[in-house]
Amino acid sequence: MILRYLTLLAALWIMAMPATVQAQNGPLRITIDEGVIEPLPFASPDFVAENTAATQLAADIARVVAADLTGTGLFREIPKDAFISQITSFSSPVQLADWRAINAQALITGAVSAGSDGRLTVKFRLYDVFAGQELGSGLQFDGTQAGWRRMAHKVADAVYSRITGEAPYFDSRVVFVAETGPKGDRKKRLAVMDYDGANVQYLTDSSSIVLAPRFSPSGDRILYTGYETGFPKIYLLDVASVGRQVLENQPGTMSFSPRFSPDGQTVVYSLTQGGNTDIYRMSLSGGAPQRLTSAPSIETAPSFSPDGTQVVFESDRSGTQQLYIMSANGGEPRRISFGPGRYGTPVWSPRGDLIAFTKQSKGRFHIGVMRTDGSEERLLTASFLDEGPTWAPNGRVIMFTRETQGAGGESSLYSVDITGRNLKRVRTEGGASDPSWSPLQN
Repeated sequence: MILRYLTLLAALWIMAMPATVQAQNGPLRITIDEGVIEPLPFASPDFVAENTAATQLAADIARVVAADLTGTGLFREIPKDAFISQITSFSSPVQLADWRAINAQALITGAVSAGSDGRLTVKFRLYDVFAGQELGSGLQFDGTQAGWRRMAHKVADAVYSRITGEAPYFDSRVVFVAETGPKGDRKKRLAVMDYDGANVQYLTDSSSIVLAPRFSPSGDRILYTGYETGFPKIYLLDVASVGRQVLENQPGTMSFSPRFSPDGQTVVYSLTQGGNTDIYRMSLSGGAPQRLTSAPSIETAPSFSPDGTQVVFESDRSGTQQLYIMSANGGEPRRISFGPGRYGTPVWSPRGDLIAFTKQSKGRFHIGVMRTDGSEERLLTASFLDEGPTWAPNGRVIMFTRETQGAGGESSLYSVDITGRNLKRVRTEGGASDPSWSPLQN
């Protein structure tokens, strides 16, 4: 039954249309009607602790797995007080009839053992309750007790992928600008965290302004724009060592808005010289930068296509901010945005099928998506100020900055799926902006 569900659900996400999912005696069916998805009910009992040292970790891991799944808006956890039976042994047969009786369509069981050497082993199984069978084979993850949250995310990723047919995204990180202080004197520093806001690590201090951090395709480096000298320059930071270097340009120029190429060997960015702003690319292995645009207008916010052959960017060459695509080697661009309002900060989906963007229209800001030819534009959000989208590794969820109005306004991170559903705030300790999603961790 879950297998039928995942096929239909995957199709739903691809079409990005609203739907209702209903459980019946026969196969699960999706009816496209009033725009609500009925979440799939699942049970996730505390994992079995196979030794005393694993007792708390077993419960914590099960809670993170459940939070990952429910956070998608596609799953609904059945509360523990509804359980008829318990899971006390990972190897014993599961009484699926007891879980069927409480309408659990999926059941996640697991076991955890913790060694005195700090190692951790996590096992899990996923059951299609109504079909009366295990869905896929059980998996085991080995790691450290300090990395227990990552192991929980890996379990949730496996469950999510088996049920939806989509690629995973929970075991990923987000780099962002952490903000403190009043709106007129806001302090900013780079920080990195798990996708759900846990395990925050600060990468810079707040002595100078930092903007627009961007993860490398391998997740080990970050590009960002810094104002240490009073003028914007591009910095390359190593996440592990927090060591950094300036990517130098010609004297008298300002460089900003950098992004990596898909192979991580090239950077595309904007450079201002003599009052004109154009897009350049440079190899991180050395050599002279290559100028990609030469129009008497402002070209900025470039982003590579996943295959590295094209670049989408924003330009006001038509009189207002619009989106254009050109070859990664330069050449004549083609305009892809034609709706009312202004378009900016385009980012190519990792799947290659969509481009996310910021749109300003009629006094409101929106996060939207469109096909790479500019068709099928959809606005996913609307507020006083939404901007700066970034894609989850699987291309199904977008994170962005939302700022509230007024003198006391604060920036926060939000996420939304590409159907426009499941808009929610991402947990951070204080103000936050400019998110960039990492690839899946190794």
